[in-house]
Amino acid sequence: MSTPDRLGRRLFQLYAGLALYGASSALLVRAGLGLEPWNVLHQGLSELTGLSMGVVLTIVGAAVLLLWIPLRQRPGLGTVSNVLVIGFTMDATLGPVPDAHSFSVGVPMMLAGIVLNGAATGLYISARFGAGPRDGLMTGLHRLTGRSIRLIRTSIEVAVVVTGFLLGGTIGVGTVLYAVSIGPLAQFFLRMFDVPVASTRSTVVAEATPQGVILRP
Repeated sequence: MSTPDRLGRRLFQLYAGLALYGASSALLVRAGLGLEPWNVLHQGLSELTGLSMGVVLTIVGAAVLLLWIPLRQRPGLGTVSNVLVIGFTMDATLGPVPDAHSFSVGVPMMLAGIVLNGAATGLYISARFGAGPRDGLMTGLHRLTGRSIRLIRTSIEVAVVVTGFLLGGTIGVGTVLYAVSIGPLAQFFLRMFDVPVASTRSTVVAEATPQGVILRP
C-alpha cells in the first residue's frame, strides 16, 4: 500500500471511528440501561445545564484538553478531532432516535451500542493520530505521579461516575456490561483495523502499539 493510500485509510478510520463512537454512545443513551463512565457525567451535566449531551461532551473535552498544558502532553489531529466530532455525531443521532420504552427494544439497543462503541474505538485508535483528551489526562497524570495507569484510570472513572450519578446521569446494567466488555471488544477491533505505519515519531500519547492501551474520548 502506498504512503498516500495509507494516509487516506488512516484519515478515513479516524473520522469514521469518531463518528461511530458518537452514534453508538447515543444508542446507549436512548437504551436507558446505563452509560459508559464519562457519559454518565456528561448526561448529569446536561440535566443540570439544559445543554445537549453532545455540547456538554465537547465542552468537557475542551476543558480536559486544557489540563494537558501543565502535564506537557502533545495533542494530535485525533485529539482535536475527538473534541469536535463525537459530540456533534452524538447529538445528530440523539435527534431522530427515540428512547426505548421497553426491555425488548432497550436491551438490543444497549448491546448494539456497546459493540459498535468497541468497533469505533478500534477504528480511531488504529489510525494513530493521537489520544483522546481524557486518555491524555490519564497518561499525563501517570507520568507526573508515577502511579499506575490502572489506579489513575479507575480513580478518574469512579469520580466521574459518582459525580454524574449525583447530577442525574444514568447508571445501570449497561454501565457494568460496558466496563467488562469494552476492553476485549476494543482489543479485537484494534487488531482488525490496525494500519501499519512507518517507524516515525508520533503524537500518539501511548507510543507503543495501540493495542497497549484503550483510548476513550
